[in-house]
Amino acid sequence: MPMRLGTPMPSLDGATEWLNSDGQPRVEPGKVTLIHFFAVSCHICHETMNDVVAIRNRYKDQGLQTIAIHMPRQQEDVDKDKVLRDIDEYHIEQPVGLDHRMEIAERFENQYVPAFFVFGEDGTLKFRAAGDKGFQKVEPKIREALGLPAEG
Repeated sequence: MPMRLGTPMPSLDGATEWLNSDGQPRVEPGKVTLIHFFAVSCHICHETMNDVVAIRNRYKDQGLQTIAIHMPRQQEDVDKDKVLRDIDEYHIEQPVGLDHRMEIAERFENQYVPAFFVFGEDGTLKFRAAGDKGFQKVEPKIREALGLPAEG
């Protein structure tokens, strides 16, 4: 059963390594947080990554914090060099947790990539979605969580 709306954000403990961060990033209380799961072998993840980065850049000054979690779909995905290539190619600057033991994914009750979890300023889940169709709803939900007007 997927994580319910209103559930507090699970711990990010259990990553085999954190990239773009000195250890596990601190999730700042009182901020809207986007947790984004991806895999290097996921075609849709690559198709949406530039838009994820654009959303991160567009809303970081309004209080959005973004954290990426690399969740392997197959054994070849645990190759850190492949993740580093994606980080470079897609200009991923946010912290990236390598969830190669699937501990974070299990806590988030997530089986999908790409998957998106939006947590509000109160630290509870406001929205979750998976795939490219689900991604289309992420930005409006982030705007709503940030208290910004809907784009017309």
